Amino acid sequence: MTKVMDIKYGLSATFNSAKDLFEAAGKVREEGFTNWECYTPMPVHGLDGQMGLPRSKVPCFTLAGGITGFCTGMLIVWYMNAFDYPLIVGGKPYFSPIYPFPVFYELTILFSAFGTLFGMFFLNGLPRHNHPVMEHPKFGKCGDDKYFIVIEVEDPKFDDDETQEFLKGVGGKSIIMIREPID
Repeated sequence: MTKVMDIKYGLSATFNSAKDLFEAAGKVREEGFTNWECYTPMPVHGLDGQMGLPRSKVPCFTLAGGITGFCTGMLIVWYMNAFDYPLIVGGKPYFSPIYPFPVFYELTILFSAFGTLFGMFFLNGLPRHNHPVMEHPKFGKCGDDKYFIVIEVEDPKFDDDETQEFLKGVGGKSIIMIREPID
């Protein structure tokens, strides 16, 4: 029989409404916590700003993918028409960005989509098939009608008792220590 051990991941507090979560998120940020997250059943407008999160870096990956696709399309057109097999058709020049527009337009869109997808995977640390927060006994309610704030143990300000009292003070209910199982 193998013994399963676990380590502490963080403290979670449950909130009954988006308004309560929004106000508590501002207080958590003001308190100076840095490793924490909100879990909601629906998008809450302005929550990212309330949490002090910076703008996403995914658009940078999209732009890089788009520029790569555009340059790839232009290189393909130049190579095929002006270098590999130069052929004058209908008086058109060997290389022109006007006539083969669909080629680099479509490659720009395709590479932008790939940049977005792989950038999102990279920034989110995916694929991760299980997250410690999913070990919360009532995490399923987060997809229905409950809101959670989880402050991670790795946060520099984290202290078991003080953080628990702080979460109670901001209106958190059902405060539970989430544990990450280790085989």
